[in-house]
Amino acid sequence: MKVLVLGGDGFCGWPTALHLSAKGFEVAIVDNLSRRDIDDELGVQSLTPITSIETRIAAWKAVTGRDIAFHKLTLGQDYESFTALLREWRPNALVHFAEQRAAPYSMKSAQHKRYTVNNNINATNDTLAAVVETGLDIHVVHLGTMGVYGYGTAGMAIPEGYLKVKLDTPKGQVEQEILYPANPGSIYHMTKTQDALLFQFYAKNDALRITDLHQGIVWGCQTEETRLDDALINRFDYDGDYGTVLNRFLIQSQLGHPLTVHGTGGQTRAFINIQDTVRCIALAIANPPKCGERVKIMNQMTETHRVRDLAEMICGLTGADVAFLPNPRAEADENDLHVENKCLLGLGLQPITLQDGLLNDITEVARAYAHRADLTKVPCLSAWNADRLAATTEPAPAVRRMPAE
Repeated sequence: MKVLVLGGDGFCGWPTALHLSAKGFEVAIVDNLSRRDIDDELGVQSLTPITSIETRIAAWKAVTGRDIAFHKLTLGQDYESFTALLREWRPNALVHFAEQRAAPYSMKSAQHKRYTVNNNINATNDTLAAVVETGLDIHVVHLGTMGVYGYGTAGMAIPEGYLKVKLDTPKGQVEQEILYPANPGSIYHMTKTQDALLFQFYAKNDALRITDLHQGIVWGCQTEETRLDDALINRFDYDGDYGTVLNRFLIQSQLGHPLTVHGTGGQTRAFINIQDTVRCIALAIANPPKCGERVKIMNQMTETHRVRDLAEMICGLTGADVAFLPNPRAEADENDLHVENKCLLGLGLQPITLQDGLLNDITEVARAYAHRADLTKVPCLSAWNADRLAATTEPAPAVRRMPAE
């Protein structure tokens, strides 16, 4: 089976490409290496040393004997070349990671908002349009985000994509199932809600087979495959724009810096380990919707935690202090989050949780490469609006220990 991984040089794309190759799929990567360019723009590199895509692929060949092809294309711009690639290579499935993935980066400036909208929405539309134009039966698997649902307190478990509602009509109540109402909290999340509408249209209009995976925040760095050789190591982003909260906490703890909790730390988020991410992608590929079925939506997460609880966990592991800072995001200080994830569990996912000991594993990665870190890049400085910008420029509060619950 042939699988084309769009955005296969990135944080989730690279380990997914290796995992699928290890499972016997014939894999090719499409990427324009823009994430590496953004490193240069922001003046910060992955904590782990990332080799060139050519070196990575050669190392995989040397370790496993398996080939991964690479095609440097920009989705949303190189439409004819991408369509020609589909016609020539004829993949059975494609996995779409090829989007700017960071909410803070999308909110840095008007330029960053425009780039994120242009890049993400055009990449998705061109991908779907190309599949239709070729006439090939290609299962499209997309990595979405739990953020399309918003982070308010819903008062219920958020369902997997669709919500049953009752409508009052002249003939009485009618039950329907609609897309769960979108409530994006950033420009990045807004582009993912637009992706969801594009998927609905192309599934309805052109009978494309589409799976949309609404993923939680990824923690961890390495997978079984990326551990096989130093040249295969995955990204470890720790900066305020691309570093996920747990990774930022870990690098701060290793350098003796207080853990920076923004706001009260009462924000509850969904999480998933990077090893589970690649396993979920494989499960989605193996269980596609049938032609003509609606978009298959699955919540790709395994647990939820409050940010301050994560900080307390890292404090207990490392002895770090914590600093509560103004929140640059326009969001609720506190929220509850309950999420259904029965689909992937039903397909056989056995989740890795933060209590499974792998927290020590990622801590070792942070410790091993701590000398590469630039602590000036860790703070979250991208403000959502003028009020939030004003709040973040207030004097920093004193460092203190995490309060007991």
